[in-house]
Amino acid sequence: MIPNAAAENFTHWIHPPLRQAWYLTGPTSSGKTTLAIAVAERLGAEIISLDSMAIYRGMDIGTAKPTREQRAQVPHHLLDVVEPTEPFSVSSYVLAAHAVAEDIRARGKRVLVCGGTPLYLKSLIRGLFLGPQADWEFRSAIESYLADHGGHALRERLSQVDPLLAHKIHPHDHRRMIRALEVAKVTGQPLSHWQEQFETPADPIDFPVAVLRLDRAWLHQRINQRVEAMLTGGLVDEVSGLLAQHGQLGRTAAQAVGYREVIDHLNAKTTLAETTVLIQAHTRQFARRQEIWFRGLKELIPVEVTPESPIDDLADSIVNIFTAQAASRDEAGRQADGT
Repeated sequence: MIPNAAAENFTHWIHPPLRQAWYLTGPTSSGKTTLAIAVAERLGAEIISLDSMAIYRGMDIGTAKPTREQRAQVPHHLLDVVEPTEPFSVSSYVLAAHAVAEDIRARGKRVLVCGGTPLYLKSLIRGLFLGPQADWEFRSAIESYLADHGGHALRERLSQVDPLLAHKIHPHDHRRMIRALEVAKVTGQPLSHWQEQFETPADPIDFPVAVLRLDRAWLHQRINQRVEAMLTGGLVDEVSGLLAQHGQLGRTAAQAVGYREVIDHLNAKTTLAETTVLIQAHTRQFARRQEIWFRGLKELIPVEVTPESPIDDLADSIVNIFTAQAASRDEAGRQADGT
């Protein structure tokens, strides 16, 4: 590892949290989009999407992207940012979100961040070590190593460089392992060293985050119904059109739930019925991973949602949470100023 003095040269890669914003999150299929619009209308806010797949152009049905009518109702940002063949990292997202939020506030509007990508959420409310640009030659070499030796060997290699992070990363999350190795190579310090602030909970007063909670059986029912609606609504044709246009999708877009299964279907690996079941199962698993992430973010404020919960009542409850947090923040500021 390099000396601390040299390590300080990389501190400019540490990006602060996104303040002066409200956050609404929850698992996939929990009804965030409709609810966010109702909340935004009450707050006079514009919405910044918190979805790592909705940033891709043409990936509309499988990401349940807000419709044109919904976007006309309340402006949405960070949708359709790049082609599905292009890379788009969490660092790129954080920089873009800060720029968009500044523009929204400059126009006298409030900022509501809404979506279900936990890593994006954590990076905005706790700050992020952006790190160096991708070294594709290095990544390619590590991916070859992964192909030859398997995920266990990759994890062992990371353990030698960053044992703390190797213990925390899911054994199948090869992309994060590769990124951790990349950062250690460039900076001479483990990624866990740079991400210390990433593990410190944000103050809910400064970062009010409402997280939707649904009964698991009902959530699974909603997921299954949404997948069926996506396939009925043209998901296979959407994926087929993307492949015809681009040849193949980028490494991130191609792994999106719903897209990778349809790609296999188009390659005659599965029937449509099998594809439906696979997407439903993988989406339920994804929702489970989201919920695990959310439980680990202690600053989140739970909002219980039931089949009987009217949208207007839920929206009012969330606005009340946000305004109460804002009032607490203002009072804390006055006390700090001695007024």
